[in-house]
Amino acid sequence: MKPESRKQEIVNAAAILFKEKGYSAVTMRDLATAMGIKAASLYNHIQSKQEILSTIIIELAEEFTTGMNLIVNSDQSAIRKLENIISLHIDVTLRNADGLASLNNDWMHLEEENLLSFEKMRNDYEENFRQIVRKGVDAKEIKSNNIEIIVFSTLSTLRTLYLWYPKQKNIDAGILKKDMIAVLLQGVV
Repeated sequence: MKPESRKQEIVNAAAILFKEKGYSAVTMRDLATAMGIKAASLYNHIQSKQEILSTIIIELAEEFTTGMNLIVNSDQSAIRKLENIISLHIDVTLRNADGLASLNNDWMHLEEENLLSFEKMRNDYEENFRQIVRKGVDAKEIKSNNIEIIVFSTLSTLRTLYLWYPKQKNIDAGILKKDMIAVLLQGVV
């Protein structure tokens, strides 16, 4: 594994602070203090707090988009595609729970071009998810419940996993995937 660049260290430290305080409340001085360096030193590696936020959010959104595109373009059943989407969310959460806090809570602070790009990726992702569910209902793989409720309840659970999972001490990642897939796709009854 190659060592993190200084810029990546800054981004990771910022993600933690953004999760704890929210993007608006964090200053570059806070970030420098958390890293044990002078604020001016940060600017040798990044241009602004906005650049950090954009890096966090756009990189994660692109990771989800890439994963979704691979899943959508596969010739798997709708159920298998949904299992892969759940696994994708769990994998990203386990790797970057702090960054997901920014993706979910601070995206509206992105500047225009990045905001539009993020909103498009998010909307496309949700529409792809919706289409998978719709095809699963049409193929009788999925119960014909209201598609919007299925989309909302599943994605809401997956999007808030970053809040819940880090507090769990006794749930192995493999068990998390297996049981979350079972609960989200089969229910509890």
